Amino acid sequence: MLRRHRHAGEPLSCVPVAEGLLNRGFRLSTTRGTYFLKQHLDAPTADRATIARQHRATQRLHALGLPVAPPLPDATGRTVAVVDGHCYALHPWIDGRHRDGAQLSTGCSRRLGTLLGQVHTALDRVMEPSGPDGAPGATADDGVCASADLQDTFRAIDELIRLARAHRPHDSFDALAEHRLRERRRLLAQHAHHRPPPAAAAGWVHGDFHPLNLLYRGAEPAAIVDWDRLGVRPRAEEAVRAAAIFFVRPGGELALEKVRAYARAYRRATGADRAELAAAAHRVWWERLNDFWTLRWRYQLHDRRADPQFPAVSALAVWWTREYEAVSDAFAG
Repeated sequence: MLRRHRHAGEPLSCVPVAEGLLNRGFRLSTTRGTYFLKQHLDAPTADRATIARQHRATQRLHALGLPVAPPLPDATGRTVAVVDGHCYALHPWIDGRHRDGAQLSTGCSRRLGTLLGQVHTALDRVMEPSGPDGAPGATADDGVCASADLQDTFRAIDELIRLARAHRPHDSFDALAEHRLRERRRLLAQHAHHRPPPAAAAGWVHGDFHPLNLLYRGAEPAAIVDWDRLGVRPRAEEAVRAAAIFFVRPGGELALEKVRAYARAYRRATGADRAELAAAAHRVWWERLNDFWTLRWRYQLHDRRADPQFPAVSALAVWWTREYEAVSDAFAG
């Protein structure tokens, strides 16, 4: 890589970065500075054309003044290098730290909503249209998906219960997993008539906006990173989904005053109305009721890295159902 990036100097050290579930990153120190070396491994987004599209987007967003860290071009102007069949990119190293919602004041929560709104409106400006009707260019996996089907969810629950009961050594995590799965099945049966329709509109979104993809320097965002999931999806749903990650407490409740400040700022930044946020909150609530990704990782992929997230994530779906009106009012009131 450094032979391609001669301006970056000679290597001194290359240390893996601990965060990140889908790709691999390294802190690369050289005679001329420190860099972030990213190895793209996530199959749906690891091809050269997709990565180059992400890079063009961050370069354009950077030109508009948004806090991003575009890749550094090599001597030929390319930003993606293929080495031994894997794609790599070299980025500037951003000194900063991750901050979750508990570390954000109400004012910082407001600025977070404004930032995401600015990202969405800026993406509308910088992403090229591709169709004759001027619709945003999208890859095959982009777009609006129908809401989860209950029969598919019930089959998934039965399979995960079977795997949790058979897991050895059987521990307290497995007992909690089975309890939450049975509880979720009851909730879904009670609320089956609340399955939402498909979203009416979509636009360009970051696709994975959460605390590990945002670096802070002090109280201000320094860089939004990991644009692998850049795509065309319902924008307000990304805003709700991000809030449900940033502002969830360990017991599964949302910090609703911070959500309210964040959501109002997002609506002002984008022009989204209350009805759009209310519909998005309903769809993300339903998504959370039907989603078991942390358990799929543990039991089907035999990957336990997401285990620490399960208690709060599973409790949130139950609490959100009980406090549905309060949550909706925080996003849209």
